[in-house]
Amino acid sequence: MTFDLDHSGGFAYLLIFLAAAVEGEIVFVTASVLVALGRLDPVAVWLCGAAGGSVGDQFFYFALRTRLNRWMNRFRGFAKRRDAVTARVRSHGDWLMLGCRFLPGLRIAIPAACAYAGVPALRFVTLNFIGALAWAGAIMIAVTWLGPRAAEAIGLHGFWGLLVPALLIVVFFRWLAHDEKKDVSNRKGGA
Repeated sequence: MTFDLDHSGGFAYLLIFLAAAVEGEIVFVTASVLVALGRLDPVAVWLCGAAGGSVGDQFFYFALRTRLNRWMNRFRGFAKRRDAVTARVRSHGDWLMLGCRFLPGLRIAIPAACAYAGVPALRFVTLNFIGALAWAGAIMIAVTWLGPRAAEAIGLHGFWGLLVPALLIVVFFRWLAHDEKKDVSNRKGGA
């Protein structure tokens, strides 16, 4: 069974939205390659990726604004760090909310910290969505325009000119997520 993008209706864009909400880069980079090949609409891919990514972040933010937050306060480890987390979010919160999509290893921690610190919902949603638009735009520009041009400069043309930059972006975000997770686990072990 083959998947015909030309006759998929909104299914391809729904898939991009859902994948960006759950995972992030791999499906979105693939969709960006399909944009470069002329198979998907660039504006629809950009908006679906940004909206999905933002909804994924907001899930954790809103979940932790409920009774779950009070339940988590029962654990000494969370309660001890409450003041430090709140102070950090209050001093750097706008940048954290804007950059959340660019920090794959912290995509749960940043919304959780914002919820924990009592950041107003409208502020979080707005800044997070602006950051998600920037994230989706940056990936699309890199995959559909900058990457292929750079690849052509070193002699990679056609399919390879799209594939190599796309893979480099995925590897970069995976590496970034791995380093962030390693840093967090090192801090936990040293505390």
